[in-house]
Amino acid sequence: MNPNVVAFDLDRFLADLAALADDGTEHRYGPDPEQWAELRLPDGSEPRGVAVVLHGGFWRAEFTLATTRAIATDLARRGWATWNVEYRRIGAGGGVPETLDDVAAAVRAIPVAGSRVVAIGHSAGGQLALWLAGTGLVTAAVSLGGVCDLREGARLGVGEGAVAAFVRDADLALADPMQRLPTGVPQLLVHGDLDDRVPVELSRRYADAARAAGDPCELLELPGVGHFEPIDPRTHAWSQVVAAMERL
Repeated sequence: MNPNVVAFDLDRFLADLAALADDGTEHRYGPDPEQWAELRLPDGSEPRGVAVVLHGGFWRAEFTLATTRAIATDLARRGWATWNVEYRRIGAGGGVPETLDDVAAAVRAIPVAGSRVVAIGHSAGGQLALWLAGTGLVTAAVSLGGVCDLREGARLGVGEGAVAAFVRDADLALADPMQRLPTGVPQLLVHGDLDDRVPVELSRRYADAARAAGDPCELLELPGVGHFEPIDPRTHAWSQVVAAMERL
């Protein structure tokens, strides 16, 4: 091991993100304990749109919407209404189709009106955002280091078997964004080329397939960026995400 390389401390990172987040208002969109979301509204102005924020964690129960509170807060400060969604996950009643049912139900239950509804998800949440793009419930989708291609992700062993655990015995095509193209809405993929959890190649494959299917799809590769910088509002990576969202 290179002694100059410092191991990534995920717990410390998440604690730092928590310090950047404001409280949201909790709302339920279903009876299950995991079916809830946090609403944040911009101060004193009409929202520019609604950002449906979907956290990652390879669809596993130990990861929660706490990981995306900081970007939900930052987007609200930038004029968006944000709807940071919790959903059933592996180990908490989730998987296919329950997790998919939840994110769709959460979008239908957004408590503010808006003609512009953008799904923005990180890691496994990127898969969910792109899945929503094909439902007609959102007007655009943003994937940050997303598991865009479930078949290839399973082949590569992304998340140490997370794809197989998520899909279980269901038809992969129900959940795989690659197999639901075209979506008919603009999509933005942001991926660091040093991502050691979700290979950037998944976003490259998805972008090529989406464009071939006729969808407007931008791939923004971030040199020298890993998996977590795009959900840290303090980073240049997040600034690039926000700038790219303006082009949607």
